[in-house]
Amino acid sequence: MENLQTPIMTVTIAGYTLALLAYVLCFITSKGYLRTAASFLTIAAFAMNTLLLAVRTLLIGTLPLTNLFEFGLFFVWGIAAVFLIIDFKFDMWAVGMFVLPIAIVLLLWLFTLDTSVRPMMPALRSNWLFVHVLTAVVSYGAFAVSFALSLMYLVKEWVLSKNANNTLANALPSLELLDDISYKVIFIGMPFLTIMLVTGAIWAEFSWGSYWSWDPKETWALITWFIYAAYLHVRFMRNWKGRRAAILSIIGFGAVLFTFIGVSYLLPGLHSYV
Repeated sequence: MENLQTPIMTVTIAGYTLALLAYVLCFITSKGYLRTAASFLTIAAFAMNTLLLAVRTLLIGTLPLTNLFEFGLFFVWGIAAVFLIIDFKFDMWAVGMFVLPIAIVLLLWLFTLDTSVRPMMPALRSNWLFVHVLTAVVSYGAFAVSFALSLMYLVKEWVLSKNANNTLANALPSLELLDDISYKVIFIGMPFLTIMLVTGAIWAEFSWGSYWSWDPKETWALITWFIYAAYLHVRFMRNWKGRRAAILSIIGFGAVLFTFIGVSYLLPGLHSYV
């Protein structure tokens, strides 16, 4: 069964890539059938992503949350899940052009990691693992979609400043809608990020005898939390909207990626489970 991982992962990448191509072609041609095809391909790739997680679960005998490769699979799954919800609820299929590249690049990077099945480290044998990591998946997936929405906002704003009748600008959702949905996604993701930090601290007390040790990944997770907390604070208290909010959202997702990937390579510590 371990040999199934690579072909399933390849099909998943192909599905997301074809979906991205269909979204771009739909954007260029405004053909409705391309929009339908893109949605179908995204759902199919998401299903393959889910199958890959199921296979991995059978291989290791528990939810695949024990190393960087497995969390990466769940991270991509979370991104696709949040995007599909946003698309079907608000008909914002154009977000796919900005969010699917994140999923594709992450999956290509996962190909460089060790995919072999290894015994679970003693520190990971805890029920806190599931709550801690699954809440991270939800929050990170939400923040990735918020990043895509914020990027779309900045692109549309820039294009409008050059030509108000630009086809690209007219095809994208309104600035107000992009700003509002980006905020709502962060608002939903923030409680999950908070739960991730709290459960991580409790788990650390059981595993290492200390609620907080200033491990690099702990520290950067806290920095990420402060960035998104600052986003919500200035949104509520100072009515920050538009460009400033979009930039802060992009900075926040940069912190997410550094916490997830950068720390593992540049600042290894207790959380180095590559």
